Amino acid sequence: MDTQWQAQLHEMYTASSVQQALAFIHKDHERTVQEQVALTEIPAPAFQEQKRGAAYAEKLKALGLEGVRTDSVGNVFGIRRGHGKGPTVVVCAHLDTVFPEGTDVTVKHIDGKLYAPGISDDGRGLTVVLAVLRALQQTGIQTIGDLVFGATVGEEGVGDLRGVKALCADSEWPIDGFLSIEPGSPRRTTYLATGSHRYKVTYRGPGGHSFGDFGTPSAIHALGRAVARIADVVTPNDPKTTFTVGEISGGTSVNTIAQEASMLIDLRSNDETALATLETDVLAILRDACTKENERWQTEEGISVQIDLIGDRPAGQQSAESVIVQVAGAAAGELGLEPALDGAQSTDANVPIALGIPAVTLGGGGGCGGMHTLAEYFDPTGAHIGVQRVLLTVLGLVGVEGVIEPLLGPRLS
Repeated sequence: MDTQWQAQLHEMYTASSVQQALAFIHKDHERTVQEQVALTEIPAPAFQEQKRGAAYAEKLKALGLEGVRTDSVGNVFGIRRGHGKGPTVVVCAHLDTVFPEGTDVTVKHIDGKLYAPGISDDGRGLTVVLAVLRALQQTGIQTIGDLVFGATVGEEGVGDLRGVKALCADSEWPIDGFLSIEPGSPRRTTYLATGSHRYKVTYRGPGGHSFGDFGTPSAIHALGRAVARIADVVTPNDPKTTFTVGEISGGTSVNTIAQEASMLIDLRSNDETALATLETDVLAILRDACTKENERWQTEEGISVQIDLIGDRPAGQQSAESVIVQVAGAAAGELGLEPALDGAQSTDANVPIALGIPAVTLGGGGGCGGMHTLAEYFDPTGAHIGVQRVLLTVLGLVGVEGVIEPLLGPRLS
């Protein structure tokens, strides 16, 4: 950790206004946990975040945030204006969960832990955003730069980061820095972005009876040829580059030559060039499998393949010495935590990182486990430290009048 950032954060940390805000967050802990429970119990499957989004918008308005609105894709944001010329920093979490409509999201209290699908991911992040805003409003801290608070849609699964993509493409405010809040230790900082391309691949053919029409190309056999070759693809360890066929469907019965078969493919890398190379190789395999199945049976009426891109998450990198990473680490250090840099992950921060906007994803505090399962839980013990760490990071970036100048630098033109 660069000592210059630690020294400046420490000076800010000892200011009376900042100490009041940190004390308020500690005192506000129980209310924060209750709010987390309430938000979790509003279902928000991917592409069905509207009800939770509306409730979140009302909470932002109740906290006095200016210009709260829901955009065309469902993101909910408002702004807390600073009192000088400084950077504009977004602080957000995501509304959606991985769980389908009809999932029981009632929170159960067991041995001091809270159990419910989505209670941590991203119920914790949503709550931290509100808690940081509440601390600022209650203590009246005047920042130099502007702060945009809110929540995105489409972070999970096939949501394909559609919320943050829309925010970055058409924000009414300039975005000079970006903080995404996810569950996890307040020590952690994610500053590298794993990119992914996802495909739905469908093979189609005439089909027929397994005995009477033997010799007709099979959609399932074509798909099988592709899967076998994909399994043998060699990828680099550095940058880490991976692939998987995650889901397969097709066929009618045991004695039918399949008319249709499909699969979902996930390709990932921490480097856009490596991802593009893998993608080129896999797409060639998919098309060649179609050709090979038709050649096997020497027929004119054969198999065709349809390849649909259903997910495109950009990869991105930034230096561990960048201002936003260093300030986030220094903020953890002020709270007695040993800062930890995560490996590359896929979060809302992917998009701004790929666009060259300083961005990190921070852990919201507390304990968590069972993410993306029905046994997901949150342990609120000491969770207020996560809120405090986010607050210190935010204040260091945008500056506090009479205390610290913005460390992120002037507003971008």
